[in-house]
Amino acid sequence: MVLGADTEVVLDGRLLGKPRDPADAARMLRELRGRQHEVITGLAIVELGPPGSALVQETAAVTSRVRMAEYSDADIARYVATGEPLDKAGGYAVQGLGGRLVATVDGCLTNVIGLPLATTRELLSRRGL
Repeated sequence: MVLGADTEVVLDGRLLGKPRDPADAARMLRELRGRQHEVITGLAIVELGPPGSALVQETAAVTSRVRMAEYSDADIARYVATGEPLDKAGGYAVQGLGGRLVATVDGCLTNVIGLPLATTRELLSRRGL
């Protein structure tokens, strides 16, 4: 059995993936400042049965809405200098120092962190785990 998940940040219908470099992280954080965006995580569980049997698959997508605070350019510079945003979709980590940049989360917090636990548990329980 394999569990896969990936998270995307969506602002105005555009995907904000992981920043290419510190300047790109700062650009993303300026775009997000004071605004609401969506965080969407897609999940898939794939299980191979005995030879000749069908592939079993469970999938789900979870969406949360995040409103960012009205932080300053200096706040962005300090945060980007930590290196934390460089491998995070949208350039921030709500569970880390980037949590200071988040005003509210509407929906599943663990989705914004990167793995919606309640939905993951539901998918696994359907597979008998």
